[in-house]
Amino acid sequence: MISIKTFVFSPFQVNTYLVYDETKECIIIDAACIEISEEKEISEFIEKHSLKPVNILNTHGHLDHIFGNKYLKNKYQCDIFGHAADDIVVANAKAYGAHFGIDFPEPPPFSTHINDNDILQFGNTSIKVIHTPGHTQGGISFYFEKDSVLFSGDTLFQGSIGRTDLPGGNYNTLINSIKTKLLVLPKNTIVYSGHGLSTSIEKELEGNPFL
Repeated sequence: MISIKTFVFSPFQVNTYLVYDETKECIIIDAACIEISEEKEISEFIEKHSLKPVNILNTHGHLDHIFGNKYLKNKYQCDIFGHAADDIVVANAKAYGAHFGIDFPEPPPFSTHINDNDILQFGNTSIKVIHTPGHTQGGISFYFEKDSVLFSGDTLFQGSIGRTDLPGGNYNTLINSIKTKLLVLPKNTIVYSGHGLSTSIEKELEGNPFL
């Protein structure tokens, strides 16, 4: 059974999730820590609970979701998992940030590419990779079937969907991803999004105005 710790990092208010099981192995989904205080916060939690970070998983390559990749990769010798279609997004992230006056360390590229239906493993826990393009071409959701939990990144939110007006975004693709890949999951699946509060597949089926 997994445990989930949520951190809200950076001015973009990104949800960074630390997921661990009884083995104490853990994965980090969307490492968004950018300030030293945020790096300290997540590291102190890891050390307090004697956790062993295994991998960093990125739902997509936008700068606000990868701010902390370099710090956590170097500190814990983690691999960084993401979809190849977002390699260019990561490569351009630092320059893109400069346009908004945001300075952060050059993010490392994804060290491992993952694809639709891949199964990832840490400790006693399995994760199914679901490719959900639309917010970006390489958007990914992570499904923990045994625990009825989905991490949707910026694809699906409580009562909303991801924006599609950024480079690589496509509204029709996003809606198709949500309807054919996510809304078909069991209704009791809890959805942890890239920003904001958690929701469920049932709640979004019943009340999401975009769907």
